[in-house]
Amino acid sequence: MNVETHGAYCVATYRCYDEKADFHKKAAGIAVGLTVGSWTDLPQARKAEMEKHLGRVVRVEVHEPAAGESASERYADIQIAYPDINFSRDIPALLVTVFGKLSMDGRIKLIDLSFSEAFLSAFPGPRYGIQGVRDLLGIHDRPLLMSIFKSVIGHDLPALREQFLQQALGGVDLIKDDEILFENPLTPIERRVEACMQAAAEAQKATGQKLLYAVNLTGPTFGLIEQARKAIDAGANALLFNVLAYGFDALAELSRHPDIRVPIMAHPAMAGAFYPSPYHGIAASVLLGKLMRLAGADLVLFPSPYGSVVMPREENMAIKEALLTTDASAYALSANGQAPLAQSFPVPSAGIHPGLVPLILKDFGDQVVVNAGGGVHGHPMGAAAGGRAFRQAIAGCLAGRPLREYAADGHAELQAAIDAWGIKE
Repeated sequence: MNVETHGAYCVATYRCYDEKADFHKKAAGIAVGLTVGSWTDLPQARKAEMEKHLGRVVRVEVHEPAAGESASERYADIQIAYPDINFSRDIPALLVTVFGKLSMDGRIKLIDLSFSEAFLSAFPGPRYGIQGVRDLLGIHDRPLLMSIFKSVIGHDLPALREQFLQQALGGVDLIKDDEILFENPLTPIERRVEACMQAAAEAQKATGQKLLYAVNLTGPTFGLIEQARKAIDAGANALLFNVLAYGFDALAELSRHPDIRVPIMAHPAMAGAFYPSPYHGIAASVLLGKLMRLAGADLVLFPSPYGSVVMPREENMAIKEALLTTDASAYALSANGQAPLAQSFPVPSAGIHPGLVPLILKDFGDQVVVNAGGGVHGHPMGAAAGGRAFRQAIAGCLAGRPLREYAADGHAELQAAIDAWGIKE
């Protein structure tokens, strides 16, 4: 079926596992069941009226088990087109339509989504994106470097400020709150922002570089806008947001709100409940790629394929493609030319140390944020030296030099990091 000839549709692709199912019949059941509910029992006159609401099977590709594989590995990739007329132009409505009830129907995973141009038009996407974040920092010729607050629960403002200052003195471009740092009496958001931005100004005098501080935006959902205003009025120049706990629509509202004119960094907390299983959930490239970019995340964190919370490399590359592609057809069904959304910065995370920088840049190129927690704070010479070790690793890679050689050429912080964690190239 050519959905372009039948009006405006969003298209969902599923991978459905079943040892015996007639997958073509299964696809037809999905197309009808998630739209008009019943078709063969409708009178002919009613069918004419309801046809514009009917889901349509686009394709079914059956994959029989290879020799030696279990029959349980039999699956089909099923693509269904859903008429825009059935749902409002918001991500919750789309997700409930295409995968609400269906997510509970056996071994089936949502592996891709494409949107009509009409649906896409409701989403401005990232306000800043890669280019805007680079413009704010004045850095256009290298990957960015971010560090993470660690072990900050129960700390007071002076301790928090000192930890921020040490990270900033290492030459990082961004610092983010720990995602589990919520509103609390010791470090309320306005005072936290004021203290950390003072430390950022102090560090800038020493390093000569600007810095974005992504403060964790938390609290009851209906108070998020006011909480964001409070942080921005105190001087916040970026926000961290636990998108999956609040929902994509909360991110979309924040990203398009006229008072929230700072980059928003999306944290992947709870993503492990959705993407890892091959048989259930939502593919990482949709969950942490397409939908994050559509909803307006300027930077998107996700588990790296290298460190302590490992995601398979092919899934990482699929997220990267979803965040960076300029091919409109990857998002819109009938579009040509440039993608309508600004690019979001990929931020592979968890267990990153300077010896992994060659792998990160090999896989992601220059359009990446190198993000470290323990790799900065756990450096043998301290957090400031940890930041410098990462900057040296990035510089060495951009110069095309092996890290050991570059470290031996007077870069003591990088050498200490290599001695502590080694190199993976």
